Amino acid sequence: MSTVYQENLHSDPCHTVPPVAAPRFDTFDPQGERTGIAVVHGLDDFLKIAAIRSAVFLGEQTFPFSEQFDGNDFAATHLLYSVRGEPAGCMRIRFFGDFAKMERLAVRKEYRRSTIAFDLVRASVDLCRAKGYRKLYGHAKEELLPFWKRFGFRMKDNGAPFDLAGYAVLEMIDEIEPAEDAVAIGGDPYLTVRAEGQWHKPGVFETSNGMARA
Repeated sequence: MSTVYQENLHSDPCHTVPPVAAPRFDTFDPQGERTGIAVVHGLDDFLKIAAIRSAVFLGEQTFPFSEQFDGNDFAATHLLYSVRGEPAGCMRIRFFGDFAKMERLAVRKEYRRSTIAFDLVRASVDLCRAKGYRKLYGHAKEELLPFWKRFGFRMKDNGAPFDLAGYAVLEMIDEIEPAEDAVAIGGDPYLTVRAEGQWHKPGVFETSNGMARA
């Protein structure tokens, strides 16, 4: 399940890659203001998302640890939102045959009068489009459905809720179009060896000495 918040309305060596504007899911600049979104690639950032989810789901909402850290974290892509280097929000995406599942959206209490939750969902949708997905899926409590409708989600089928850890939740789906430059067979092969969420810039195989040895 996800926790969402009120939007603040006030507020080869010859291979070359053309410059591309950073997508929503890769806006964090470690050398700049250190505010933005990045895909989690290492243990340090994973610990930051674990800290966010622990504060929100275990501390505030008193969920059992086993429900929030359910064995799926190492089979998922995580987005981390940082504010001046401080972990502020996170989102988890899991990928199945023909759909991606959006889940574990959380924002720390002190950052909830912001657009962080909205920015994370938009970035997650864009990441799924970049991977070529056409269908998104998720679960939400009925009172949170208006939040998800802002991004195109709707109730699946007749909208009948089901029980999830004692909560009545609805199934949601959203249909999207893949990005024009989505990772795909027949496209640029270098995209398949770049870091997750960084398909728009050269990866290690294009910038290391190993490229010359290939």
